[in-house]
Amino acid sequence: MKDWNAVTAYALSLPDTEMASHYGSPVPKLNGKALVAPGREESSFCLMVAQAEKEVLLETDPDTFWETDHYRGWPAILVRYGTGADDRIQTYIRRRWWDVAKKAQRERFGERP
Repeated sequence: MKDWNAVTAYALSLPDTEMASHYGSPVPKLNGKALVAPGREESSFCLMVAQAEKEVLLETDPDTFWETDHYRGWPAILVRYGTGADDRIQTYIRRRWWDVAKKAQRERFGERP
């Protein structure tokens, strides 16, 4: 993911997503829940992930996934642009989509990535 435009384009390619406001910024949402958000740091965006997944990402790929004190203890992680980990990043965006999807949406989409 080279920039915020690439991130939002990918997220909006998932079923039923739409751009809507999140703390004053337009972000891709599903069922009113943000999938990703612009990071407070220019070189990164914020991805909502479960705490257990966050710990794995921080440990296994710190060049892509990181956090600041602002995100510590929250189910969100910063993702650096342009790391070449597009497949992995897309998987976690799809997981976030699946986690906030309604039952019917999940059934149409399939198993959790």
